[in-house]
Amino acid sequence: MKYTCENCGQEHEDWPALVYPTPLSYAQLTEEEKEDAEVTSDFCAIINPEHTYYFIRVVLIQTVADACQDLDYGVWVSLSETSFKEYYENFDNKAFKTTYFGWLNNHIAPYSFTTCMEVGVNVEVDNERGRPFIYLHQKENNDLVRDIYSGISLEEATNRIQAALGN
Repeated sequence: MKYTCENCGQEHEDWPALVYPTPLSYAQLTEEEKEDAEVTSDFCAIINPEHTYYFIRVVLIQTVADACQDLDYGVWVSLSETSFKEYYENFDNKAFKTTYFGWLNNHIAPYSFTTCMEVGVNVEVDNERGRPFIYLHQKENNDLVRDIYSGISLEEATNRIQAALGN
């Protein structure tokens, strides 16, 4: 599948990662509320009088049952303040490895909002390989969790990519 990358402008043959530029919690803020938030390509903090919410960008791998490659998502997860600060302080430390608990914070189509937002994750940090990977906690009756581990069809993966590319 050929596509032109929005970031580099180059044409690529492999599948693009399906990337969410911000956590859903940030995207839903008003412009005024966004003034009290900080967001980069890897970190987000939403500051309000009651609480500060912390997010990091991670990779979620979707198994494609009848293909030789997987579909990657660039998504965001919420972390505790302690975990966020430790990850932030060690971001450039290539030897840093750890695991955190977090919550998925993006609505991944075609799944329902509730299906996505109720999924706890393990965040596997290994700075030597790049962005952290996440592993969804097993849950009964959750279509997203089932599909991540059991796989989706090549046709479904292609449909998701085409939708993300606006085709």
